[in-house]
Amino acid sequence: MRGPDVPAKALDARALAALAANPGCRRRAILDGAGVDKAVLADRLGAPSAFGQSQFALTRGNAFEAKVKADGGAELLRLVHSRLDPGAEPPAEASVPDLSAHGPEGRTARTALALREAVDAGGWTLLDHPMLTLDVAGSLAFLEPDAVVVHPDGSWTVVEIKSFPMLDGSADPAKVGAAARQSAVYVLALEDVAARLDPAPRVRHRVLLVCPRDFSNLPTASAVDVRKQRAVTARQLARLTRVEDIAGTLPEGTCFAPDRPAEELTAAVKSVPAAYAPECLSACELAFHCRGRSRADGAVTSLGRPLRAELGGLTTVEDVLAAARGESGDPDDPAVAALRRAAALRAEALAGAAGREVTARCH
Repeated sequence: MRGPDVPAKALDARALAALAANPGCRRRAILDGAGVDKAVLADRLGAPSAFGQSQFALTRGNAFEAKVKADGGAELLRLVHSRLDPGAEPPAEASVPDLSAHGPEGRTARTALALREAVDAGGWTLLDHPMLTLDVAGSLAFLEPDAVVVHPDGSWTVVEIKSFPMLDGSADPAKVGAAARQSAVYVLALEDVAARLDPAPRVRHRVLLVCPRDFSNLPTASAVDVRKQRAVTARQLARLTRVEDIAGTLPEGTCFAPDRPAEELTAAVKSVPAAYAPECLSACELAFHCRGRSRADGAVTSLGRPLRAELGGLTTVEDVLAAARGESGDPDDPAVAALRRAAALRAEALAGAAGREVTARCH
């Protein structure tokens, strides 16, 4: 589907969190499942995406992460101990196993072995960029958290390192929420690894979010409870239609290869239903393309999911206007009744305003 000799774009936790937030979008599900690079596809469709981090932000983030993990992760482990496990012995000495292996499958196996060995050995262990897997709609996703810490009691903690600051002990709620959803994906993947051990180690639902303190480059941290995000993500991922089921509904020969003509790519993308909403602009590379098509079709989802939910069976702007004018729609439908009431109030208000304007001109 992505074309011959086109390498697959790997799914990461951020993409999975966005996919779980919009499980009704078959377009994103099939493109992510097939490993299609949506940024390249968006460029070929004439709707380039502004989604993603700048090179400066990536460089700054990598530098901060290296600082946090310096000296064998001493500062990182200190933060884990103080914020999450102060009753345990201090991490004076910690193991940092080598997780290098050939290919993502090899790294996944090496990570699972290192976690098992850390539980058996006791003490503190820091896994730097371990490799985990998660089955998503029949497609295997390889995930790479910033770090996983094994505590002396054998429990596991996900560590997420971000370059946005914590000012006076708190960070931007929207960015913290995004980090929590991303960490919840890692927690789910870790639980899969833990379930294969006997007895199964405890995967902690409080993750450690590490950020720069105030306007410095010094690390500080906060414990974030991701139980709610984990439950929502697990439920939404379970609802996703399997990739092979979506593929079975597509026309024969559907292909999203970047070397195909733009007209052919447009037709291929159009053949897969999308579920566009304004939130997609901050989460999907195809958002501008889907927004343009949604507006051209007059879909009410382009105005937001809450409005779409209130309008019931009225799916287009034209349907909404016709119902408000009394030209269509069931008058017993609460949405239709509310629209007609709103239209009557609007007409009454405009008539009153026009009457006052005429009176003022006469005087």
